[in-house]
Amino acid sequence: MTEPTTSTHCPYCALQCGMNLRLAEGRAVEVVERTDFPVNRGALCGKGRTAPALLSSRVRLTEPLIRSPATGRLEPAGWDEALRAVADGLARTRAVHGPDAVGVFGGGGLTNEKAYSLGKFARVVLGTSQIDYNGRFCMSSAAAAHQRAFGLDRGLPFPLEDVPRTGCVILVGSNLAETMPPALRYLTELRAGGGKLIVVDPRRTRTAEQADLHLAPRPGTDLALALGLLHLVVAQGHTDEDFIRERTSGWEEARAGAMAHWPELVERITGVAVPALREAVELFCGAGSAMVLTARGPEQQSKGTDTVGAWINLCLATGRAGRPLSGYGCLTGQGNGQGGREHGQKADQLPGYRRLDDPVARAVVAKVWGVSPDSLPGPGRSAYELLDALGTEVKALLLMGSNPVISAPRAAHIERRLRSVDFLAVADVVLSETAALADVVLPAAQWAEETGTTTNLEGRVLLRRKALDPPPRVRTDLEVLHGLAGLLGHEKGFPTDPEEVFEELRRASAGGPADYSGITYRRIAEEDGVFWPCPETSTGPETSTGPGTSTGPATSTGPATSTATDAGPEPRGESRPDTRPDSGAASGVRLGAGAGAGAAHPGTPRLFLDRFATADGRARFVPVVHRPAAEETDAEYPVLLTTGRVVAQYQSGAQTRRVAELNAAAPGPFVELHPRLAARLGAGEGDALVVVSRRGRAVAPARITDAVRPDTVFMPFHWPGEGRANNLTNPALDPASRMPEFKVCAVRLEREKTD
Repeated sequence: MTEPTTSTHCPYCALQCGMNLRLAEGRAVEVVERTDFPVNRGALCGKGRTAPALLSSRVRLTEPLIRSPATGRLEPAGWDEALRAVADGLARTRAVHGPDAVGVFGGGGLTNEKAYSLGKFARVVLGTSQIDYNGRFCMSSAAAAHQRAFGLDRGLPFPLEDVPRTGCVILVGSNLAETMPPALRYLTELRAGGGKLIVVDPRRTRTAEQADLHLAPRPGTDLALALGLLHLVVAQGHTDEDFIRERTSGWEEARAGAMAHWPELVERITGVAVPALREAVELFCGAGSAMVLTARGPEQQSKGTDTVGAWINLCLATGRAGRPLSGYGCLTGQGNGQGGREHGQKADQLPGYRRLDDPVARAVVAKVWGVSPDSLPGPGRSAYELLDALGTEVKALLLMGSNPVISAPRAAHIERRLRSVDFLAVADVVLSETAALADVVLPAAQWAEETGTTTNLEGRVLLRRKALDPPPRVRTDLEVLHGLAGLLGHEKGFPTDPEEVFEELRRASAGGPADYSGITYRRIAEEDGVFWPCPETSTGPETSTGPGTSTGPATSTGPATSTATDAGPEPRGESRPDTRPDSGAASGVRLGAGAGAGAAHPGTPRLFLDRFATADGRARFVPVVHRPAAEETDAEYPVLLTTGRVVAQYQSGAQTRRVAELNAAAPGPFVELHPRLAARLGAGEGDALVVVSRRGRAVAPARITDAVRPDTVFMPFHWPGEGRANNLTNPALDPASRMPEFKVCAVRLEREKTD
């Protein structure tokens, strides 16, 4: 007999890779391969394999901490004392300064149940509008562009299994080989099957090395690049006029914007040669189907929404959206970045991806919550704006599962703002750099110690299962919110059982864009996840249940999605007719004629095959034009900085920096620069370099490589101290998404002076 295992999911990125956990002696946990989960098929990166190391009491918080007025240090306390201190701190601030003087900051790693409860706690118990989360730093520009173009935001409108079966993928600003290693197999399989891969990145990353074509634009010029490609599509007659006429609106205005960006102009702006632009168009348009996938590169810019919109326009103009094996998708980064923004911890949203300023949405959710719609506050500040207001307009903050001291732009300034508040409470699994500043620290249970759902980058709702109990003096975030709500006068409405919370979430989301009402823990377990939207029941053939949802011709529940589990033969390029048939027909399993009204809805793996989620069912072209980054180079700051991740660390590094194996692989920050730039500085490999921007400085050793442009340096952002890269980054915000411009700012480099 084999030892029993618990099937669950990795606590890190938005792939949410499947894994099994096996308990060994004591609290030791072993990760066991889980080959039956379709997303990763057993593969795991080093972070996933070593995740149980964080369950050790040696690296985590194991008891509440309260800052002693006498010593100024965080000292152990009991739970009753700690919760009372938090409740008193929040209540005192609210009484003196009003409810909006109390802020709440969440995280994209929180489960759906936690995100839902945190949003409800902020609006019902605290009555504050000041709630947002670190997902605003991750995929918000893509979300805004999705909404503008398609009327609905889901990271990928198709499952990952479709990616290797398309004809061409343009991957923009993503280094999957390091940020989501198990997903690289989809690109490898794409090329093995005859498909083409184009990677857009200013660095020749491990992912770019896999590409058929690598375009290396100057940071901050992705918008011009997309417009230049669309110009060539029009000029060379590659537009799909039937698709444009039948399924879109706004083409003429978008076309005019693109035609103002002729190839030679785009070459001057981006540094990408005209022949490479033409080759990209030939590869993309020569395939029978194609996709554009973006990540943080084009999104973390002060024009990120327009940049993503330009790539969507390219898809729409060529008919590469709303068809099998084609479309635009966002590679969401954080573990529950998708679900985290759907259920209420974002400043402008209510559960079910409902708008907070929509009276109908407010009434629906208020009824579930048992409160008056008028009692719900309106939209609040976005993440950076909330953090920037600390100590002035926002006097107290409750923070769960985030580490903005490392992850926020202009990080030294945000650290000062956090230090300036009257009261700060942090719930986390480790003593992060942000938790170390708190007045009260609450130790939270981890992924393997509690049950809950997450929603991965495909829109697949998954179930993380509890494998072991947390340490005796550690509580779940749901227990924390339950305790605080009770102390603040709300003894009901905040259950500690995650399935009970999920059942309420189902009711609150019913009828919303992100409808989870047909999803249950049992279904998730039986089906390896369920794709939203998933209403509680199917309404029968060709019967609409709301915008953006359709299960296909046989069992339609609305206008825009398909439950086909097999997207059919791959429509590869006509230049390779012997590889696979050039067929766009969807086929596979659909509900039969007997599954009429009242049948369980099957979920929605593929969106927009019948119509888009707009009022008229048409996708919207959005006219955009290139504009410079918020901060360009000049004589004082002549070099561009871009930031990102390395394979062995994750986000702010608060957890991965506590794992010995991962630290051995990536022990600290570095500055990646081109040999020509290094020669001008007189810098050698490993020399300490000072990187200075208008906001601060960072110091890290040089890593010299020709994989980066000569006018650009790269720094990973995982570390605190003098190597904190986000000391440098620009908080300039995208006007639509409020995303800061992490990916480009002007800097100068200096040799570190030594005695």
